Amino acid sequence: AAGLPMASCFRGPLPGRRSLPLFLLLLRVSLAQERAAATSLLSGYFGTKSRYEEVNQHLLLDPLSLGPPEPGYLLPSAACAPLQLRALIRHGTRFPTEKQIRKLGQLHRLLRSQERPCPAAQQLARWDMWYQPDLDGKLAPKGRLDMEQLARRLAARFPGLLAPQRRFAFASSSKHRCVDSSAAFRKGLQLALHRQPSARDIENETIEINDKLMRFFDHCEKFVTCVEENATAMYEVDAFKEGPEMKRVLEKIAATLCVPVRDLNADLVQVAFFTCSFELAIKNVNSPWCSLFNEDDAKVLEYLNDLKQYWKRGYGYDINSRSSCILFQDIFKHLDTAIAESKSSMPISSPVILQFGHAETLQPLLALMGFFKDEEPLAANNYKKQMHRKFRSGRIVPYASNLIFVLYHCDQARTPEEEYQVQILLNEKLLPFPHSEETVSLYTDLKNHYKEILQNCHFNEECELSKTNDTSTDEL
Repeated sequence: AAGLPMASCFRGPLPGRRSLPLFLLLLRVSLAQERAAATSLLSGYFGTKSRYEEVNQHLLLDPLSLGPPEPGYLLPSAACAPLQLRALIRHGTRFPTEKQIRKLGQLHRLLRSQERPCPAAQQLARWDMWYQPDLDGKLAPKGRLDMEQLARRLAARFPGLLAPQRRFAFASSSKHRCVDSSAAFRKGLQLALHRQPSARDIENETIEINDKLMRFFDHCEKFVTCVEENATAMYEVDAFKEGPEMKRVLEKIAATLCVPVRDLNADLVQVAFFTCSFELAIKNVNSPWCSLFNEDDAKVLEYLNDLKQYWKRGYGYDINSRSSCILFQDIFKHLDTAIAESKSSMPISSPVILQFGHAETLQPLLALMGFFKDEEPLAANNYKKQMHRKFRSGRIVPYASNLIFVLYHCDQARTPEEEYQVQILLNEKLLPFPHSEETVSLYTDLKNHYKEILQNCHFNEECELSKTNDTSTDEL
């Protein structure tokens, strides 16, 4: 449990100071809760800009805690041993992109040019605009910490696999925030596995740059042409920006900042909201930008972000998810190899595969597998209907999000089918399989469920533009 490391301090009372340890504990908990509560009304709605702690609140108290025990968590070690772990990891907390920084600069200059007295605008005009374009999406120091701590938790969670004698295979997207995340993860793994000096230097092990798997979307012509570069593909997003919910938020923010509504737009309001999220994630502060929004505003802005994720990376168009079949099939290829090696009593050639990518790597893959699918598509006109939607990007792919496949060999299996079993973890929590709602699946059942994708989803064919060169979304 999250509180155990602190509770273990109380082996016995201090002579004459019996209340001091309890006082210090309560003070520490209180301070942590105060930090956690600083933006608690907003911090659950930051979408893909959410800090990892939002999905694992126990980490606010102890960043190395494995959290409360989960029913059915991990197969019993006496009967089943993990054979292979495949982790797809989004980079850690990053700085805003150059585009976001320029928009923020535009908004900040607008507020600084205000001549009439306006408390909210004056407070934000005095705010130090410390983000510079050259930060452009780089990994923040907090992002390095995200990765180091994740590595240490995974080593504690899977000591049989993440062990000094094991072989690790590292791969990354070519983006610097992913390469740097991999380096920070390896540093954390080094700390976890080698507390004493060792001949093996995990930090400097080779890493493969593999955009074909980690940035498959860039290599899919149909996706790039029909979704990425197609102005009409984000119709629902654009319609929501002009809809009644965003209009209400826009008018409220304009009134608060004493500026004409015509000087603001949905993008500028969203960048103000994201600045609140960046300040929390990067610096752990309650930014003055947060004071512009209440929880109702945050829900609307979260939906705007989720609409974009849904139509660009999720269920909006089939090509979004079908473009990830190359990664999906690679995962099963390595699982098949591990099982074949196990059956032949050979050492597992790739027991641990750690790959570093993006929210855009994980989200299409999860959609391909059928996770977080709502009965109705997310649309500009069904905001209220979707208040309890499954597709909430902040809960699925926050910073440092991770999707982990664990293959087990169960030597006490009653049948050959039961010998190899799989569990999937999302953000270190068991993910029930769509086909069974169970948190463990026989490998044969899993392959059978995804038979169509494994046999018929061919990246080159899926991503080829039709002969007519139709670049509309109709064919999607």
